[in-house]
Amino acid sequence: MTWQGEAVMSTVTVEKTPRAEPYATDPLGRYLKQIGRIPLLTAEEEVELGKRIEAGLHARHLLDTDPELPQVRRAELEAVAGDGAEARDRMIRANLRLVVSVAKRYAHRGLPLLDVIQEGNIGLIRAVDRFDHTRGCKFSTCAMWWIRQAIQRGLAEKGRMIRLPTRVIDDIARLGRIEGELAADLGRDPSLEELAAGAGQPVEKVAAVKRLPPEPVSLDILVGDEEQTRLGELVVDGEGSSVEEAVERRGLADGVRSLVDDTLAPRQALIMRLRYGMQDGFVHTPRQIAEQLGLTGAWVRFLERESLVRLRDARQARALVALSGGPPTAATGRSPTGAARAR
Repeated sequence: MTWQGEAVMSTVTVEKTPRAEPYATDPLGRYLKQIGRIPLLTAEEEVELGKRIEAGLHARHLLDTDPELPQVRRAELEAVAGDGAEARDRMIRANLRLVVSVAKRYAHRGLPLLDVIQEGNIGLIRAVDRFDHTRGCKFSTCAMWWIRQAIQRGLAEKGRMIRLPTRVIDDIARLGRIEGELAADLGRDPSLEELAAGAGQPVEKVAAVKRLPPEPVSLDILVGDEEQTRLGELVVDGEGSSVEEAVERRGLADGVRSLVDDTLAPRQALIMRLRYGMQDGFVHTPRQIAEQLGLTGAWVRFLERESLVRLRDARQARALVALSGGPPTAATGRSPTGAARAR
């Protein structure tokens, strides 16, 4: 028998912070600061706590299954069960930083980081309740699997507006990573057959995954070089728009893609498509792009700034071509600058 796995932000009491304290309006920062004060455990302490937890569980089982225990014996068992509960609480609290280290790998996948940490804490509780101190392995080694499983399950159940099985979400993430790597190597978007070969999967399965609806993008996500502009501020209200206006906006989007692909080197073009939602409908952060392409976040931000400068120069050149009666863009029959001016 195990104690009920209550959600553990409650294992850390959030202290009242003075208004001048920088963590006052930052729950995540305040939580990390508080768990950082909790001492870690040695291997010997883990074994000792494991023994106390096991004894407490056994005592609780006896108390729950034998209502006719003598009063003295019941009091002894209550003391052992209470000591086991204290040991369990200490084991959980001492490993909250382990949960954070795992949860950070799952940031930006549909849940705020604090919520991801909460899901991981549930896995930590399960790991503590199932820890076998006689096996001789460190607790963190055993706990990692439970923490990851709880986070992945939480993301599958709560992290998407469009619910999908956990294995399907893993397939989408894996294909997205492989597609980005192939695009960087080939200098173009890979074909379905190339993507299937790279993933080692049948073409039919890859095609089925690609047909799945993309996750809606929040209008509150921050974009731009300094990440100070909400995506919603860049989206035109579609109410009352005429068919001509809708077509023109689509043409502008096609014109932007054409400008990006024609002006930039393949890797820079891929970064811009990922950064501004032109690759797969998702607006990716510099950190996500860096992980996908094997770069640093700072280098991705540098390439984005450099690309924006080059795109501005190219846009001005296209405007001159349009004014001189040069060829229009293929997407709209007019230059991007001209289309924007018409609006």
